[in-house]
Amino acid sequence: MSEFGHRIRPYVEREIFSAYQAAAQGQPAIAFSHLERAHILGQASTIEHVRAHWHMFLWGIRQRNVRECLGQLLRIAGAAISTAVGLVPRGNTGGTNVNPFKSMPIPPELAALIEEARTSSQ
Repeated sequence: MSEFGHRIRPYVEREIFSAYQAAAQGQPAIAFSHLERAHILGQASTIEHVRAHWHMFLWGIRQRNVRECLGQLLRIAGAAISTAVGLVPRGNTGGTNVNPFKSMPIPPELAALIEEARTSSQ
């Protein structure tokens, strides 16, 4: 895993954990929004990017959302390939409700975490 991947992982983990907490409280929309945040944080790291899509796929299974499941399977493959070569639309939230090639604004608090992970110990 890259240095960036190691540094961003705790933030991605926090969002994934929050997603599972929200799901356990019967709040699937809030759970998915945490997974979207995990996606934004981790999309510059192949491993973290794929993990975010994997958890979105699992969310789709729990919600019995066939469209999300199928879309996430495609995105898992795409993340594994595109991230490695740097073809990632910055800020994209990763769900099937958005075009997988569309760049989107990064929320300022997430941008700060990404920048911290990029510049730490350089």
